[in-house]
Amino acid sequence: MTKHQLTEDVQGEYHYTVGPYAEPVLEIEPGDTVEVETHDAFGGAIETEDDLPSEVLGDYLNPQNGPIYVEGAEPGDALAITIESIEPRGPQPRGTTCTVPNFGGLSATDRTAMLHDPLPEIVKKLDVTTEGTVWNDDITIPYEPFIGTISTSPEINSVDALTPFKHGGNMDLPDVRPGNTVYLPVEVEGGYVYLGDCHAAQGDGELCGVAIEHPTNTTITVDVVEDWELTWPRLESDEFIMSIGSVRPMEDAARAAYADLIAWLADDYGFDEMEAYMLLTQVGHVRLGNMVDPNYTIGAGISKEYL
Repeated sequence: MTKHQLTEDVQGEYHYTVGPYAEPVLEIEPGDTVEVETHDAFGGAIETEDDLPSEVLGDYLNPQNGPIYVEGAEPGDALAITIESIEPRGPQPRGTTCTVPNFGGLSATDRTAMLHDPLPEIVKKLDVTTEGTVWNDDITIPYEPFIGTISTSPEINSVDALTPFKHGGNMDLPDVRPGNTVYLPVEVEGGYVYLGDCHAAQGDGELCGVAIEHPTNTTITVDVVEDWELTWPRLESDEFIMSIGSVRPMEDAARAAYADLIAWLADDYGFDEMEAYMLLTQVGHVRLGNMVDPNYTIGAGISKEYL
């Protein structure tokens, strides 16, 4: 198997939409590994704590590497993308979190109208290493990196990089972390893998809308699962399997995730659907990815001890 380097120079232009119309920047074989130089979600525009989002951010956010063309991937297949490692890169302070006007889980937004004024803009620039993120003199947050946005291409539409849906996208799910494998549907020949928006840490829900964003060297291994047609993204760790739903309202995201998990248990693990439904009522677990993006993301999982 071959290891590829998708550096900033090889990438060239980063993408703010995910779709079938961009030319692939890299072609790989199933089983190949790719080391990717990702930008942070702001493309490096926030350099200091004086750089307010309303003043320095442009019209587009969440730059994506890719697309990566996977030889042999055909519609109706799935891609198995294993996250091998995520390492911080770039000068310190390389981590950024902030509040953005009219954005966040406890703020008025363009979809959740309120009468109050926008919350104040606050920027924190943070030193991030593999040892952790220095929040202040008393608090260091463990380095628990994951890929916030990872996608395959929809069949026809281009989707903005901020929106999660059936193709994956901006799920902001902390389980998309090193050691785990995410499964994404193939809708176009070659699959077209996009990724970016890596986080050094994030609580469930990404409450204020911005995790600890940082540029990274992220290494993935990509394989093809033939004739495995997915409705929603799926994820597997050594301990559990998980289905991922991304819609609004949040309870429908949970329903989508649990319904897909029941289908997975029935199709691949021999469960009767009603038996799986009742078992998950007792032992299923839910992970809240984001509660701030155009669609909310919920992961529904079950421990492998029950499979």
